[in-house]
Amino acid sequence: MAPMIKIEGVDDEELLKIIKAKMDEAPARRRAREAFKEIQLGIDHCLLKIPYDGLKMKELYEVNPRGLEIFSKSWLPETSPLKAIVCFCHGYGDTCTFFFEGIARKLASSGYGVFAMDYPGFGLSEGLHGYIPSFDRLVDDVIEHFSKVKETMEYQNLPSFLFGQSMGGAVALKVHLKQPNAWDGAVLVAPMCKIAEDMVPPMGVKQLLIAVANVLPKSKLVPEKDIGEMAFRDLEKKKLTQYNVIAYRDKPRLKTALELLRTTQEIERRLEEVSLPILILHGEADIVTDPSVSKALFEKASSSDKKLHLIKDAYHSLLEGEPDENIFQAFDEIISWLDQHSIRNIPS
Repeated sequence: MAPMIKIEGVDDEELLKIIKAKMDEAPARRRAREAFKEIQLGIDHCLLKIPYDGLKMKELYEVNPRGLEIFSKSWLPETSPLKAIVCFCHGYGDTCTFFFEGIARKLASSGYGVFAMDYPGFGLSEGLHGYIPSFDRLVDDVIEHFSKVKETMEYQNLPSFLFGQSMGGAVALKVHLKQPNAWDGAVLVAPMCKIAEDMVPPMGVKQLLIAVANVLPKSKLVPEKDIGEMAFRDLEKKKLTQYNVIAYRDKPRLKTALELLRTTQEIERRLEEVSLPILILHGEADIVTDPSVSKALFEKASSSDKKLHLIKDAYHSLLEGEPDENIFQAFDEIISWLDQHSIRNIPS
C-alpha cells in the first residue's frame, strides 16, 4: 500500500482511494490529476506562488495517427506579441502538468508561446503507464505533434525552439537529429545523454534483463534507486514531489529501461551531428544523468553557437529542486538566451 499523505483540501478516504488506484491506464491518471489539480497549483513552491496574469492557457485531447489520445497544453501571452515558440519535452515518468505549469508560465510571461505534450504512456496521454516500446516511435509522436503546432498560420514565421529536461533532453536531441534544419535552437536542462553509472545495473544483471525483456517487455523488474530522492537538493521542495500524483514511480519496465539505455548510447555516438544552437545547463552534483556527457556534447557538437553552464553543487532537478535563488538564476539565463536567439532569427 502507498503511504498515507495528508493534503489539505482532500479528505483522507478520497485521497487514499486516489493513491491506491492502479495508474496503468489514462482514465485513472486523469481522475487523479483532476482531484489534485487545484491543490497542486497552491503548493508552496516559488514557481507556482508567483501570480501570472495575462496568460491564455489551453488543454487538448487529440487522437494521434496511431490512434492514441494525446494530452497537450499551451501557454500564451494574451496581449504582448510572441517572440518565438518553445516546444517542451518532459522527463522520464513525468508530465507536462504539475511543476511544468510553473516553468511554462514563467516562459510565457516573458513573451514565449509554450507548447507541451504528454508522451504516450505518460501523464494524461493514453498508453500503458511508463511503457516505451520504441523510443524512436515516441520521438516520431513528438515530431508529429510539434509539426502541427509550427504549421499553424500564426506561428509559421516565428522562431521555434526545443526545450528538453532530463529524458526530454534525449527526446529533443533525437528530434533534432531527425529534423536537422527544422529548429532555431534547443535548451537542454540536465539532458539524458548518458545514464549515470550508479543508475545502470551491473553487466550480469543487465544481460539477464535483456534476455527477460524479450519475453516480458512490460514487466517492472529493473532495480532502481529512488530518482526523486536524488534529484532534489532543497529538502522542502523534495517533499512537494508527493503532490505529483500521476508521476510514474514504480520500477522501470524492462523494455523501457532497454530503450533508454539504447537511446543514450546512440546519442553518445552521434554528439558530433548536433548542429543547432544549444544552451546546456547541468548540475555538477547530478547523479541521475551524467554531467560529463553534457560537457562532451558541448565539446563535440558541430554547432558554432553553443553554451554550457555546469552549475556548482546543483542536483538533477535544476528548475524545481534547487534553492529559489538558483532556480531564478537558471531561468534568467534561459530567457536571456532565448531572447538573444529570437531576435537574431526573427524574419525581416
